[in-house]
Amino acid sequence: MSKIVVALGGNALGQSPKEQLKLLKSTAKALVGLINKGYEIVISHGNGPQVGSINLGLNYAAEHEQGPLFPFPECGAMSQAYIGYQMQESLLNELHALDINKEVVTLVTQVEVARDDPAFQRPTKPIGLFYTKEQADKTIQEKGYTFVEDSGRGYRRVVPSPQPINIVELDSIETLIKHGTLVIAAGGGGIPVVKEQGSYKGVDAVIDKDKTSALLADHLQSDQLIILTAVDYVYINYGKDNQEGLGNVTVDEMKQHIADNQFAKGSMLPKIEAALQFLEKNPKGSVLITSLADLDAALDGKIGTLIKN
Repeated sequence: MSKIVVALGGNALGQSPKEQLKLLKSTAKALVGLINKGYEIVISHGNGPQVGSINLGLNYAAEHEQGPLFPFPECGAMSQAYIGYQMQESLLNELHALDINKEVVTLVTQVEVARDDPAFQRPTKPIGLFYTKEQADKTIQEKGYTFVEDSGRGYRRVVPSPQPINIVELDSIETLIKHGTLVIAAGGGGIPVVKEQGSYKGVDAVIDKDKTSALLADHLQSDQLIILTAVDYVYINYGKDNQEGLGNVTVDEMKQHIADNQFAKGSMLPKIEAALQFLEKNPKGSVLITSLADLDAALDGKIGTLIKN
């Protein structure tokens, strides 16, 4: 039985619970279709818009003395459960409609990062609302956050984005899979934790979910990693007259495209890096990158970018 890790992009899940649930219902059909064809799948997902909304809402309440401040790791855990719940509901309903007897579980997942990861000295991941320069300066003084000017739209808090090195609940994920459970894990790249004197501690950071998904796929010895995003192909010369969607490509070709600066650092580049990371350790595997809406067509080879060695 072929094993596939499917990574859904947080931005591809919409901007509200209602929109997200609608998108997940259609996605569930494609994912359960994979199960019906005999594939064993594990699901991960992004959480950028969702964790930002949770963090902002709770901090707004705290600033108006309507509740306590919530640390970022706890907000990440809430987003895993919120997205996971809607996935579980959609997947279970689709499984039942096809008379497939299979349980679905969301596992709140911690992912270990290194305390000395250089990313902690250079926060780069924007989160939350846009601030004016005055608001940002005031928040820096009060809370010690780091802010950057973001594309002329204002100032945003940035947090580190360290490399994932270990999935804490990996054994539990494998146990659930062996028992035939459909597992949703490592949401949002996992809750980042560091290990200090044998104990785990959450840190303010955001791990790239595609890199964690690649790590998960590697540990599970998956045959394929599917990265679902907002576009149907990986493009070169994106946004130009000679824009080209890539179909079947090799690892060496993708490395050359990286050298040619074809992929944006904040969006497509991490996905390509995650793909190459997985294929380096799993040379017989493949990575499919396509849109959430076109998953069915991509699985039939009609659309999407397929990367192999």
